[in-house]
Amino acid sequence: MTQEVSFLDMKANLATHREDLLQAAANVLDSGWLVLGRETATFEQEYADYCGTKRCVGVANGLDALSLALRALDIGPGDEVIVPANTYIATWLAVSHVGATPVPVEPVEATYNMDPALIEAAITPRTRAILPVHLYGQAADIPAIENIAERHGLAVLEDGAQAHGAKYHGMQIGTGNSLVAWSFYPGKNLGAIGDGGGVTTGDPAIADKLAMLRNYGSRVKYHNEVIGYNSRLDELQAAMLRVKLRALDAENARRKEIATRYLDGLRGANVILPMVPDWADPVWHLFVVRHTDRDGLAARLKADGIATMIHYPVPPHLQPAYRDAGIAEGSFPLTERIHREVLSLPIGPALSDEEVERVIDAVHRHA
Repeated sequence: MTQEVSFLDMKANLATHREDLLQAAANVLDSGWLVLGRETATFEQEYADYCGTKRCVGVANGLDALSLALRALDIGPGDEVIVPANTYIATWLAVSHVGATPVPVEPVEATYNMDPALIEAAITPRTRAILPVHLYGQAADIPAIENIAERHGLAVLEDGAQAHGAKYHGMQIGTGNSLVAWSFYPGKNLGAIGDGGGVTTGDPAIADKLAMLRNYGSRVKYHNEVIGYNSRLDELQAAMLRVKLRALDAENARRKEIATRYLDGLRGANVILPMVPDWADPVWHLFVVRHTDRDGLAARLKADGIATMIHYPVPPHLQPAYRDAGIAEGSFPLTERIHREVLSLPIGPALSDEEVERVIDAVHRHA
């Protein structure tokens, strides 16, 4: 029996780093310091340097990174934040967690990222920020979004959870004064061995506020200035991330190789392929195609030994969690159609050339 092509073979990927990860774990155990120690501080500096910015503040997970960044911007009850209609629900949840209201806008269909042309119509006197997501590993059009934000006096907080190392207009996500929230969930391009997150910023005041918020609202032990949180990137995960960061560019390069083979090999197949603007340099966290019979295609590929996933089956505005928002089905028709049609094919640094060809052949036969 032919072995299944895994969607993302975490075991194989971790095996390539096994000895370095074990040594990193041993270093933490030997240090006896498990929270907010040398490993966390060193990873924060290394990741800030990688992104080309001044500071990184490690937190417990990607959702906390978003929520605490919004808190650091003093966004709260009565405020509105413009978000993509088509995204993972965490982007919306962060806005809700601080008491603000998520205001969705549709994407550019070709790229699935927030459409800058639709943002201004969503701005009201209560709008405080724009929160674009770099979906599937491809950068949103940040210069266009920043231009709108500047004209209206709004903050921009980027959700970079799927786009570690991605670039737009020659600039890496997170560079300079950008405020970016990151997830280091294990399946991300830069993933820990458990949950983890961080916020990068070029603003020292924002970074200091984040560092206080994540640690019970405290700068000095047992002296609490504000009502804070317990959301700290622990030493073990920081040590794991330092190992994984050293391999990030090489693993992103392998993802790009696979994506190029898919784009070439799936021409003529009965699926809609991803489109990359000439100013974007994605890192291919996901390779997402569309098909009108998505569920049928997924079932046929599964029967042929090809694992797939759906990112995401239900848009946030149709989730029970947002029933009280009163956004009726049909309010965001493009988003709803995208969520009915998207299918993510296997991709990851451990995927072999032979497996890539199996996927291409299967999609041609079953789409």
